[in-house]
Amino acid sequence: MEPIRAQGDSPAAPVCRYGDAHLDTLAEIERRVLWLATSIVHHANRVRPNTSGIKVGGHQASSASMVSIMTSLWFGQLRSEDRVSVKPHASPVLHAINYLLGSLEERYLETLREFGGLQSYPSRSKDPDPVDYSTGSVGIGATAPIWGAISRRYTETVTGTPSRGRQYSLVGDAELDEGAIWEAVLDSSVVDLGEIVWIVDLNRQSLDRVVPNIAARRIEQLFTAAGWQVIPVRFGHLLESLLQREGGDALRERILSMSNPEYQRLLRCTAAELRDRLPGAADGSEAIVGLVASVDDATLLQAIRNLGGHDLGALREAYAQIDDSRPTVIIAYTVKGHGLPTEGHPQNHSSLLTVEQYRDLATELGENADAPWSRFGGRSAAGRVCAGAAERLRREEEPALAPPHVPADFGRTPSGIATTQAALGRALLDLTRAAPEAARRVVTVSPDVSSSTNLAGWVNKVGVWSTEERRDWFSDDSETIMHWREKPTGQHIELGIAEVNLVGLIGELGATWSRWGQPLFPIGVLYDPFVERALEPWSYGIYAGGQSILVGTPSGVTLAPEGGAHQSIKTPSIGLEQPGCTSYEPAFAIDVEWTLLAAMSQLGRPDGTSAYLRLSTKPVDQKLAGVPADPAARERRRRQSVAGGYRLRSAGTPRATIVTMGALVPDALAAADRLAGLGTDVDVVCVTSPGLLYEAVQGRNGQGEAPSWILDQILPQDRAAPMVTLLDGHPHTLAFLAGVNQVKSRNLGVSRFGQAGDVQDVYRYHGIDIDSIVRAALDVIA
Repeated sequence: MEPIRAQGDSPAAPVCRYGDAHLDTLAEIERRVLWLATSIVHHANRVRPNTSGIKVGGHQASSASMVSIMTSLWFGQLRSEDRVSVKPHASPVLHAINYLLGSLEERYLETLREFGGLQSYPSRSKDPDPVDYSTGSVGIGATAPIWGAISRRYTETVTGTPSRGRQYSLVGDAELDEGAIWEAVLDSSVVDLGEIVWIVDLNRQSLDRVVPNIAARRIEQLFTAAGWQVIPVRFGHLLESLLQREGGDALRERILSMSNPEYQRLLRCTAAELRDRLPGAADGSEAIVGLVASVDDATLLQAIRNLGGHDLGALREAYAQIDDSRPTVIIAYTVKGHGLPTEGHPQNHSSLLTVEQYRDLATELGENADAPWSRFGGRSAAGRVCAGAAERLRREEEPALAPPHVPADFGRTPSGIATTQAALGRALLDLTRAAPEAARRVVTVSPDVSSSTNLAGWVNKVGVWSTEERRDWFSDDSETIMHWREKPTGQHIELGIAEVNLVGLIGELGATWSRWGQPLFPIGVLYDPFVERALEPWSYGIYAGGQSILVGTPSGVTLAPEGGAHQSIKTPSIGLEQPGCTSYEPAFAIDVEWTLLAAMSQLGRPDGTSAYLRLSTKPVDQKLAGVPADPAARERRRRQSVAGGYRLRSAGTPRATIVTMGALVPDALAAADRLAGLGTDVDVVCVTSPGLLYEAVQGRNGQGEAPSWILDQILPQDRAAPMVTLLDGHPHTLAFLAGVNQVKSRNLGVSRFGQAGDVQDVYRYHGIDIDSIVRAALDVIA
């Protein structure tokens, strides 16, 4: 975009004198932070060679509005046990602060958005300096400290050792448009978390415009209604002093009642224009005229932009009011681009200072545009404050506790008729008996679907986690089967119906091994159709280093009576494609046990990975699994199951291979019987993880490191035959397997919205019924 030119005759970065030695020193640091943050973006765009011609970008104005808030926090408020989630566009400010604290090398200041350098947005896993929470996707980073607070409290119940600090979240006001913010704020579990402190950067601007009506008072009311302490920081001390004069009440009401665009326009005015525009035409305007007439130009220009979010004294007073018995939100009024020539411009979101503007800013701040990366001398007051903050915030490295051993096999063979969904709860209960130390590290989370996803037995066994013990008023009700015993030692966390909250929480529970050296085994359970709703925040949690297990159940069009709205189609391929995640869709109870245990064994470690299990409510005869009785053969089957699949039925000389998974395995076996009766013998391969098989294919082709032995065992070259793939999901999920041996194929699955009805009617509608399988096999071998 075209460079934004400064208007008015105000200095770009006015020097505030607080009459307080410490605050004056913080103001000096504040100016250096502004300079460094601006320079980090400037160097990436104006100095570093750009051979691609693609805009590098950065957010100088969004960073500038946060400089005062972050300076006051890091250099005057934070303790080592505190954690902070920084709004994405303020990442240059975080890096500038870390540089002054000595925790970031100078060479990185020139690498913003460069490969291997400073990331576009704060990243725990990819930035070279300390980052508490990865942010970058609207709403996810803002709410992360809530789930971090819960996960920290939960680890206390496991270790018995109190370990608590404040969890700060620095939130842009436009971020409050994200619905996930309010889902988290309103959750009933949050009101007891007094360590949560949000600071809202109320700069009234979004990416494209000045927001017509941020409605700050309405925002305050929403937080108040949710049980939060609300601390508005509207004006700085200079403006507040003017409001105490005659005419001040009228000016206060005028500023608070004017629209956001009108206020922003005042920031672009000269002193003469300001005297003309500020009084307005409503009652009290004459008093305002008299007040502004008594103020010199420089003071007037500074006062109109002297909002509370840029006044270090006002911020310090706000922090002193924090009530640690309930969550707190500080509404800090700010100016986007504060201290820059682009200050208050409605399109300054991603604008960049020109080289001329940058050099002028250097002059005004007393910096060197040709050598921008200066720290404070150790003997200066600012240098001593930086050194003291660095020492105060220094964290001892948490010793990493190895996760407890997770058994690979409980040694029992399920019988009778069972569902994979029910097998999940049974496996968790078996774990409490077979490996109590591992079971103690399990924490399940669900959004009000515990009973309908078969977790009732587990919940009855381990109880529901709560910050304090609460009475179960239905404990003496003989007709109540599921007991809701809430206590600090419970191992199930129930949230409201908000899937984004669920995956945010399991992501933070899955990061405790790296934050506090305490590994947990978080398992989130939700209806499979809603995995897509929760996918982005869960994926972001994986990116940030969280390791968890997500269970989607019930799934697919097999959930026939529920109708198309509750029938998941794309989730099998999502599991295949999600980085940092192993996906499983087991067909039998024994496969649920094996894959769940294998997934748990990968949690809570530096080389760990998350997992996604897609389960079903379709009853299946467990004898169809044909689990070998011989111990060695059983172990071979288990290894195949957790590696991606196994051959469930072998023909003498197969004329075709049916490759299937999950709920449709019994139908594939029935089709194989029908085909055998027609003189067409087929192999049946049961896939448990399309993703692992795809990685094996890539490994065989030299495009990855995954072993490929599983392909030789389930799809050996000497048994290559035309293939029919079949699943309760999109057919392309398994279609790639025909390429293993370069055979013809027909790919059956679900590629359109479903219908309510009987299971067989719905299967027939989608072409995944037994008749369709038989026809596809006959077609492919014709």
